[in-house]
Amino acid sequence: MDINTQVNLAGVVLQNPVMEASGTFGSGMEYSEFVDLNQLGAVVTKGVANVPWPGNPTPRVAEVRSGMLNAIGLQNPGVEVFCQRDLKFLEDYNKTKVVVNVCGKSEQDYLDVVERLADEKRVDMLEINISCPNVKEGGIAFGQDPKAVESITSKVKEVAKQPVIMKLSPNVTDIATMARAAEAGGADVISLINTLTGMKIDVERQTFVLANKTGGMSGPAVHPIAVRMVYQVAQAVNIPIIGMGGIETPEDAIEMILAGANAISVGTANFYNPTATIDIKNGIEDYMRRHNVADINDLVGAVH
Repeated sequence: MDINTQVNLAGVVLQNPVMEASGTFGSGMEYSEFVDLNQLGAVVTKGVANVPWPGNPTPRVAEVRSGMLNAIGLQNPGVEVFCQRDLKFLEDYNKTKVVVNVCGKSEQDYLDVVERLADEKRVDMLEINISCPNVKEGGIAFGQDPKAVESITSKVKEVAKQPVIMKLSPNVTDIATMARAAEAGGADVISLINTLTGMKIDVERQTFVLANKTGGMSGPAVHPIAVRMVYQVAQAVNIPIIGMGGIETPEDAIEMILAGANAISVGTANFYNPTATIDIKNGIEDYMRRHNVADINDLVGAVH
């Protein structure tokens, strides 16, 4: 049977709902020998800041049961190198959309990057990582205060020329409140979840495994939490949702879509299965044929 896997995110049409989560795939180039980027709905880049960030001290990655902790600290070469190197590389892949993840330590940091990318034709959408600590507000993440979420969203929207995805932090009391704040600020799309804050201690050495002490927990263990939050947000807002968190199989992806996600991102699975995104894309198509689903959009939020 003929199936339609196209999804529309704020006017940007993806050939299928599968992308990868920021920070797990480089900016596309790094995985291009394993994955035909043109088969993905979108390539989501690693976080880009206005100036180079060195990241956190090492060690900054640790395996845990059913997942991993990372405290990379959003190391990146800055927006100028990104434009000259990574965006240039992605020009050869015109079937996939490009989503640039933007990070910052102050509102102005975000705005500098958004303004710089405004006229870059290869950038289809912006994903704003509001799990970054707001240095001026004592280090609390932008995404943990609904007023800050609405404020940063509206300011980004004022200068952005591409549709804006706000990436929500799960480290909050009520995810639906944050989602509504992003929608009120003018967000075009919401993505969730970012990593959950975790910690691992080496009991033999009696020391923290990560130099940063805490890190972001991701992987299969967080999937049920992510599905619950995507479902809650789908009930709370009227804009498209990109679901992520522990997706490693086609079934995980379908579960997210049934909960209300219009598209999905694959993260930690890329580290141990470099072709995870393509495997999941093919698996979604198999599922649709087995269940006689002609249009992927018919599955969005079908369980409520």
